[in-house]
Amino acid sequence: MKSLSLAQKAREGDRLSVARLITMVENRQEEAEKELAFLHSYTGKAKVIGVTGPPGAGKSTLTGKFVKQWRALGKKVAVVAVDPTSPFTGGSLLGDRLRMSELTTDPGVFIRSMSTRGSLGGLAAATGDVIRVLDAAGYEIIIVETVGVGQAEVDIMEIADSVLVITVPGLGDDIQISKAGIMEIGDVFIVNKADRHGADQIVTALDMMLDLNPTENDWRPPIIKTVATSGEGIEDLVKKVQEHFSYTEKAGLLEGRKMQRTKNEIVNILKKRFEETVIDPAEAEGALDSYAKKVYEKEMDPYQAVDKIMKEKDR
Repeated sequence: MKSLSLAQKAREGDRLSVARLITMVENRQEEAEKELAFLHSYTGKAKVIGVTGPPGAGKSTLTGKFVKQWRALGKKVAVVAVDPTSPFTGGSLLGDRLRMSELTTDPGVFIRSMSTRGSLGGLAAATGDVIRVLDAAGYEIIIVETVGVGQAEVDIMEIADSVLVITVPGLGDDIQISKAGIMEIGDVFIVNKADRHGADQIVTALDMMLDLNPTENDWRPPIIKTVATSGEGIEDLVKKVQEHFSYTEKAGLLEGRKMQRTKNEIVNILKKRFEETVIDPAEAEGALDSYAKKVYEKEMDPYQAVDKIMKEKDR
């Protein structure tokens, strides 16, 4: 009798197989593509929620309470916590996973920490593939918590159906997250640690900024006050996210987001293939160093160098 593949076992909900397949995807092992190809037809059912905001906003604590509320509604939930890369090992620092350790005993919850491995935008390069694995494995709600670098996390918009932007009182520049496009990507805004002084001022400031931020649709992002440590406001937060899901489905926006996400996936695979078939061989054969020297010495310009590398690739 033929044994089941890793992807088949993951599809049936085997947690160990899910974990192993995610590791394979993260390490970009060749066999990962075949496994992902098998899972493709089983994807597209999960709702993906992005959680972003500056360091110290309480993202992990809030995510933990958020997960519990979805579980109370009977949903199977996965969390992808993108952590900073360790400068020593290259792995994730696992801070988020440690803070959500109380959820690990729940069989309906799967938590995975991923390291950015140098990727910008608050996400790891393999995040999209990991979401596909979890989607195919039957997780209905997938929460992606970004690394928390503050102002460079707009990439979350490309993978999430709904984006939650968190801020808190007392960070100095209380609306610092508005500086790099974060205001434009939020579907729901959260003022966490709302029991602190200054929370109402942040709500007022966010409300004013939303007035100045014209949108092409009728959804005005709500602003929810929460105290993650006590769970205050979490039930209301889940309701607002559900309302956003309903709105995007009825307005046809969800399909548009998913179509754009599919296009991005194809482009990312093309970029990866180009790197593997053109850049890596040129580097291994010393061509890049050779052409770099010629460009540096003004024997040719960079565009000529690229044209020659491309021609040599076709031989």
